[in-house]
Amino acid sequence: MTSSSKRKEESLLQNGGVKVSTWSKAFSSNAVWEEKDEFLDVIYWLRQIIAVILGVIWGVAPLKGFLGIASFCIINAGVLYVYFSSFQQVDEEEYGGTWELTKEGFMTSFALFLVVWIIFYTALHFD
Repeated sequence: MTSSSKRKEESLLQNGGVKVSTWSKAFSSNAVWEEKDEFLDVIYWLRQIIAVILGVIWGVAPLKGFLGIASFCIINAGVLYVYFSSFQQVDEEEYGGTWELTKEGFMTSFALFLVVWIIFYTALHFD
């Protein structure tokens, strides 16, 4: 029996034979991820949610320039690192290492953050 099929069997036994949704696993600690892509999708979409939230906050709080961009990068990477290393406690090497998980979906979240930040800043702080 392979490691992945053993994990799937353990997951079904833990859940009483019921398949758990991806989002309920995303918000429960130490969840068992049957598929690698499923966890990577959660990382990707959590990044997008963080980008929208921080973009709105930065736009309302009139943050500008390098301080806003640098703090977004640090918060975004830091929150996701804590999520997958402490909350989910996944084996990073199974997903290509810590760096691969840290950069998963980062550029698209950065672009989304910039768009939301610019829209809110421009709408609320016009001269």
